Amino acid sequence: MQREGLEQKKDHLLKYLPEAFHPYIHDGTLNTIYPPPELQEMAKQWKQDYDDRMRKVAETYNRYYKSIQNELPPNAVKLFENTLHDAKITSYARPDEATFILYLDCRGSYYYFTDIKITFHGVKQLELPDLPENTWWLYDEIYTIDGGFELRVLLDSLEAFIISAVDVEIEELGELQSQ
Repeated sequence: MQREGLEQKKDHLLKYLPEAFHPYIHDGTLNTIYPPPELQEMAKQWKQDYDDRMRKVAETYNRYYKSIQNELPPNAVKLFENTLHDAKITSYARPDEATFILYLDCRGSYYYFTDIKITFHGVKQLELPDLPENTWWLYDEIYTIDGGFELRVLLDSLEAFIISAVDVEIEELGELQSQ
């Protein structure tokens, strides 16, 4: 099972990990219970460097967010601040060009803890990758645009969902709803 898991993630690992890790990916030792000490040390250093970079990125973005927060529609602020990290996108609908609806299961997320419906109004742009059933919402960023906001969401597939809209509405649905 460990080898199968490594094989499934191999392309992503080769793409995102430094080249020094590649021999360990190819020979499978990246995913062993007792990796060689040099791999352990390399992984420890890489994680520390990664954590430092991510902390700096987060600090920079948080300063930016604080500078635009008052320019965003109130419901967009609510959407962003009531994090959907670890929510599952269960389905979506596009009833017309200006409206996009997402249904999410937030029971395993950091907020809401129930099913929700998010309706984006005045949609100006929508970039939607293929969303397999139960795609996980990982991280998001929000930006101001003329007459609204742009939301960028990193999904567990490492693809991004990007939407620009005038406003957004969040509705708690309770137990899983049939859409």
